[in-house]
Amino acid sequence: MKILPFLRNLLLLASLVLGCTDHDIFQEPTQFKSEEVAGELLVPLALTHDANNNLWVTEQGTGSGKSGRVSVITPDGKIYPGITGFLSVISPENAPSGLTHLSYKDGKLYILHGPEGKLYIADISKFKPGTDAPIDAATLPSEDIGSKVKASKFRHPTNESNLYNLTWGPEGDLYITDAAANAVVHRAADKSISIFAEFDPYYTATDTIDFVPTGIVYDGSRFLVTSLSGGPFIKGLATIKQVSTGGTVTPYKEGFTTLVDIELTPGNKPLVVSFAEFSFATTPPDFVPFTGQIQGDDKTTISGGLMMPTDLERTGDKTYYYVSLALAKVFKLTY
Repeated sequence: MKILPFLRNLLLLASLVLGCTDHDIFQEPTQFKSEEVAGELLVPLALTHDANNNLWVTEQGTGSGKSGRVSVITPDGKIYPGITGFLSVISPENAPSGLTHLSYKDGKLYILHGPEGKLYIADISKFKPGTDAPIDAATLPSEDIGSKVKASKFRHPTNESNLYNLTWGPEGDLYITDAAANAVVHRAADKSISIFAEFDPYYTATDTIDFVPTGIVYDGSRFLVTSLSGGPFIKGLATIKQVSTGGTVTPYKEGFTTLVDIELTPGNKPLVVSFAEFSFATTPPDFVPFTGQIQGDDKTTISGGLMMPTDLERTGDKTYYYVSLALAKVFKLTY
């Protein structure tokens, strides 16, 4: 039986539409609605979510003793201690420091501790928030990565290490940004450690400024890494670099300010988090309150006027959460 060309095309279009699911068509965020979900945290820095939609938040603590912890925010908004007893110290910037980022995979949390240079691994597959006692950090297996980073050879050695963020890459290996070494560290399945990529500093007319890698994501073909840029935190200096699976670093986007994290939308497009603008007009010079942003990689502002955000986590097609370090709160973002 013959079918007219226009009818044949119509039938083809109909079959394609019927074959699509809601997840095949992505509406990218252009503006977020914000809602506070948790507060009164102990210098929170980052979060991840597990298979039960619980949020796990790293808290750096009071700056002394074993006050660092990972708390759990359940879907109904209740907060419980999840893992306690992590070391908390005072940083050179005179602020509490300790736990940085974490990632959930297959029932386990992979947790970074910057000052210690360690990767902690916690099995939370059977943990029940609000029912079970918090896990003691001293019982967790850990891996000393920082000392291996310091012993590695670099083009621009700093002799320092500060494990900051992590993502899963090819073959299920971990890739970790080291903010002090200006590098990405590769932790293979056999737990071996190597330097995967190194970032050159920024050169201005008067200064050499560290790259300071912060956020990292793998989009299926390459890594994207954000830069805080070291002091004096020049507006517009921070960049996003792309890193091939072979470790080759090339430019991606530039013109950002104090980037601290990166997340991918369901359509695989990057969103970046700008911490704040830095001002010398204050005494002493400091970051300006409520100048943080969430932006697209074209520098379009999706959410502005944020108070020193440090992490962005996507938990659904149109649901994200971010951490405000200065407000000690977690916010839900939807569109």
